[in-house]
Amino acid sequence: MKRQNQSSVVEFILLGFSNFPELRELIFGVFLVIYLVTLMGNMIIISVIFLDQSLQVPMYLFLQNLSIVEVSFSAVIMPKMLVVLSTDKATISFAGCFAQMYFILLFGGTECFLLGAMAYDRFIAICHPLNYPMIMTKMLFMMLVMFSWISGVMVATVQTTWVFSFPFCGSNEINHLFCETPPVLELACADTFLFEIYAFTGTILVILVPFLLILLSYIRILFAILKMPSTTGRQKAFSTCASHLTSVTLLYGTANMTYLQPKSGYSPETKKLISLSYALLTPLLNPLIYSLRNNEIKTALMKLWRRKMISHTV
Repeated sequence: MKRQNQSSVVEFILLGFSNFPELRELIFGVFLVIYLVTLMGNMIIISVIFLDQSLQVPMYLFLQNLSIVEVSFSAVIMPKMLVVLSTDKATISFAGCFAQMYFILLFGGTECFLLGAMAYDRFIAICHPLNYPMIMTKMLFMMLVMFSWISGVMVATVQTTWVFSFPFCGSNEINHLFCETPPVLELACADTFLFEIYAFTGTILVILVPFLLILLSYIRILFAILKMPSTTGRQKAFSTCASHLTSVTLLYGTANMTYLQPKSGYSPETKKLISLSYALLTPLLNPLIYSLRNNEIKTALMKLWRRKMISHTV
């Protein structure tokens, strides 16, 4: 990567919602509440799965990893976004922008592959229930989790390094709430055509390929569920899969709209709202989706709560 002193830009200005100053305080308050609820919800899931031995199985360990990704993703974006909303001129250093983009891509890419691994886990559990313990071993679980994280690191390293190797010699105003690839790339003073081809291809591999694998898994799962003789079994299987499919729809839908859109596809304000959909809503809703629809997590949470109350009264 070219060193910072090789570029005339040493810091960037994040414009945020500067076109709507009258709404800034309201938006700040809403985003702050969303951030706090996101942290609390995901930390509860991480803690419950860690403390309850009955949840130490691949299905919930995948969910724990997903919550770790969501907490990390929010921590990378939300604090700086709140600063942008609370000041008239929010700046971020060249290195700070690099780091933020790197971790956004790392956690975003990791989440895509984790959701794919979770779909495979549900496919094995529903379509091959008798062989599930022999197929989804601890070793396979660890390999899938490590593959997800390593893939995220590789995507983030290549893409962020390439973006910041371009010279930035013109405007330093990023018309966005955080350092995401498309708005930062617009400021580059060089031909970015080759990078755009790579980015489009990489996005297809990171987003669409796992999505197609998830889709194929759920087609097989659907047929397996329809063949189940027990109504209770079908309902439980549908409930488990519905939670995962909701998360997949939230992430993949908004990510596709952000990274696979043509340059002039949306206005800057619309792009900001689309980015907020996966930056805010996905980390916020995932713990609600999984905890409210999952009896095992609710039972474990109540058990831990009662244990805590008893320890205080003794």
